[in-house]
Amino acid sequence: MAGAEDGRPRTAAQWCRERKLAVAINMGMYREDRRTNSGHAHTPGYVNNARWAGAYKSALGLGALKSAVPPAMMADLDKPDDKTRLSMYGTVVQNLRLIQSSGRGVWAKQDRRWSEAAVAIDKEGRILFIFSRYPYSMKELIDVLLSQPLGIAAAMHVEGGPEASLSIHAGGVDLDLNGSYETGFNENDMVRVQWPIPNVFGSRSR
Repeated sequence: MAGAEDGRPRTAAQWCRERKLAVAINMGMYREDRRTNSGHAHTPGYVNNARWAGAYKSALGLGALKSAVPPAMMADLDKPDDKTRLSMYGTVVQNLRLIQSSGRGVWAKQDRRWSEAAVAIDKEGRILFIFSRYPYSMKELIDVLLSQPLGIAAAMHVEGGPEASLSIHAGGVDLDLNGSYETGFNENDMVRVQWPIPNVFGSRSR
């Protein structure tokens, strides 16, 4: 999170290069200060946003504080037990929900569409970074994801439109991807470079 360091947004590619990350994707939408996550977000030693967004029903917990709990979890915040379980994780980030933990999509059909970056968790507890430059409506994208043999248990929206980013620099793969189209904001496919973003989820190679 940029606010925990020098406050300077970076592209996903720059986050990978400077932090030696194998993969980086948006952590979530952010406020006008270009630093604060739209939903709650904290990590050990730093609180990015102390407030919980009432409309955001999904949160990812990382960095288990006890060996008896899974390394990561994606919580449905309208389930009290799930929110309690989040206290067992050092890093917690709240975002808009796409798929609740029952494996059911929660977005209704709509005309708005955008390039999408999302984070999901599968039934074995593995984290998936998902990116689509093609601008789906969220109902369409959810249907596509659930039709694939990915075993997705839950998923959250982390960004849409030109800011949506995914960089992969591992296993012989070098990709720096960015979105473009977003209804009502950037209705074209002209954006060809990543935009700087303040916060990312990242992973280092083992």
